[in-house]
Amino acid sequence: MILSACTVENTLKVEVFETSANGNKLQSISEFSNNEEAAVIRLLPEEKFQTITGFGGSFTEASAYLLNELGPENRKKIIDAYFGEEGARYSLTRTHMNSCDFSLSNYSYADVEGDIELEHFSIAEDKNDIIPFIKDAMQSSKDGFKILASPWTAPPWMKDNKDWRGGKLLPEYNDTWALFFSKYLEAYKAEGIDIWGFTVENEPLGNDNNWESMHYSPAEMTAFVKDYLGPRLEKDGHEVKILGYDQNREHLDEWVDEMFQNEATSKYFDGTAIHWYASTYEVFPEALQYAHNKAPNKYLIQSEACVDAEVPKWKDDAWYWSKEATDWGWDWAPEQDKHLHPKYSPVYRYARDIIGCMNNWVDGWIDWNMVLDTQGGPNWFKNWCVAPVIVDPAKDEVYFTPIYYTLTHFSKYIRPGAVRIGFNNTDEDLMVTAAKNTDGSIAVVVLNQGTNPKNFNLSLAENSVAIQISAQAIQTIVIPGS
Repeated sequence: MILSACTVENTLKVEVFETSANGNKLQSISEFSNNEEAAVIRLLPEEKFQTITGFGGSFTEASAYLLNELGPENRKKIIDAYFGEEGARYSLTRTHMNSCDFSLSNYSYADVEGDIELEHFSIAEDKNDIIPFIKDAMQSSKDGFKILASPWTAPPWMKDNKDWRGGKLLPEYNDTWALFFSKYLEAYKAEGIDIWGFTVENEPLGNDNNWESMHYSPAEMTAFVKDYLGPRLEKDGHEVKILGYDQNREHLDEWVDEMFQNEATSKYFDGTAIHWYASTYEVFPEALQYAHNKAPNKYLIQSEACVDAEVPKWKDDAWYWSKEATDWGWDWAPEQDKHLHPKYSPVYRYARDIIGCMNNWVDGWIDWNMVLDTQGGPNWFKNWCVAPVIVDPAKDEVYFTPIYYTLTHFSKYIRPGAVRIGFNNTDEDLMVTAAKNTDGSIAVVVLNQGTNPKNFNLSLAENSVAIQISAQAIQTIVIPGS
């Protein structure tokens, strides 16, 4: 419903959607009390920042496998909820090349040792699960979506430790590993799926050798892209984005310094990918601003995030709003980093991070698994996590957690090509971001973490409207284009 007051001049017309701890789930809100002492959020569309690439989640083997285990009605319900016009309208996604922890087992598309020309390269492993999932999503999506593909590791035979976990790519396989990316693009293209971009390596700093990984230093990754991957993709005629790094933000400066040190090192890098696992609440704004300033015309994309080290709570909305979740660092972080890993509310962690990222030049934000089961898997390493949608395949039941609605507040209303705009906000307890879409509409996202409702006046030029946000709530306010 569009709010307006025809009897009052200069009233801003808006649509308001709210998700809250009191039970609202993208609920359209139209009744507000006017409060002269309310805070003011003034939009400044003349202040323009980054162009938005998109928001979304990841096509993992775990999620695809679970969708195959559900009945056709619930399978379609979930895919439409993520990609359909009435759903989240995901526009930027990710998938893994070869296996990852959220696979059922270890596998590679190049499993024949010594096959340096990759004559036996095959994506057959993906044809029963990930590829049908992507194709169904393509059918559901009106506007389409971009796919970012990431390897967790090269096949063990190409590595110095001959293991799925840890180790480095042997120099004699640099050409073969670059060819692997090209072969992947061609194989997916043959399935009718275009890959928009790559990250060079998921978490190049490693993960303590727990699951698939392969190590690079900043200099090693930059050299691989400059001398092998970029030239190979260029030679084979592939127009695809290459994003470097792809791990936590606290080391971001040393990576962008190496990647973007000069024209030669920068040539094939289209941007940088980051994760959020360094902290449950710290956005690292200085690091994000540094990365943007180092390469202002390059992408800066959050490529992975999730509630990690937790088993999902089944049909318990209150837990997702409560400060009970813990992450890996709660138990394992070094003492000097413990303060970065307190207990947290999953809804707030997502909303705070996306707003903080947007307000510090990040142009895309990708969640991890779209679907997991009640255990937080399947995962061959038993690295349980939470997803926005949880399913019980045995009962063919689906639970849309509050995280799903939180993500939708951004993905549905802030569309690719939107430009983040400036604002003034007189209430420091409200977190705010805003973007102007290509159709002229403006989407404003407001987060109230407090236990009391908040009143504020949203103004644009000479027009304004009085709005109230519930306690513990997130709102998207849409101002239609003129």
